[in-house]
Amino acid sequence: MDTVQLARYLIGMVVVHDTDSGSLSGRIVETEAYPVGDAAGHAFHGKTQRNRSLFLERGHAYVYLSYGTSFLLNVTSEVPGVGGGVLLRAIEPLEGIDEMMAGACRTTRLADLGRGPGRLTKALRVDLAQDGLDLCAAGPLWLATTARRIGAIGKSVRIGITRDADRLLRFYEPGNAHVSGAKKLRQ
Repeated sequence: MDTVQLARYLIGMVVVHDTDSGSLSGRIVETEAYPVGDAAGHAFHGKTQRNRSLFLERGHAYVYLSYGTSFLLNVTSEVPGVGGGVLLRAIEPLEGIDEMMAGACRTTRLADLGRGPGRLTKALRVDLAQDGLDLCAAGPLWLATTARRIGAIGKSVRIGITRDADRLLRFYEPGNAHVSGAKKLRQ
């Protein structure tokens, strides 16, 4: 499975963060692929101290601080030593909603709680402490399957990038109220 296939595959999966105060979880409803050779990807210029987790085996967390304000969560998508990842852009909250709301900044609407990659990590209490964790193994941050079926998966250009901006590498559940972006990018 390559990076683009993984980005599609993750739609409908559940990301879970087991914290001291309980589990926080959400169904993944939007992703963006950053495959090998993508000029918009953090691996494009090679491995650095900041992006070293992006070069781990498929299924690990790559967490970074974006513009000094928000942590963003990615799932590594390639073989060890090759950088590629899938940005988790939005979740539909499932567990720990009251705790997520208590920590939410500037939102009281459930639909906005995990809409956008910065809000997603804020809701799930994900930060640099989870960088490099194996999301496919037992641990505090992990991926789970769900019995809920996914229908059609929409695709569009990615949001907020300038390099390789015309590529259709954003995947989402059409019509889901928790998907981010302009209305034309959610239908």
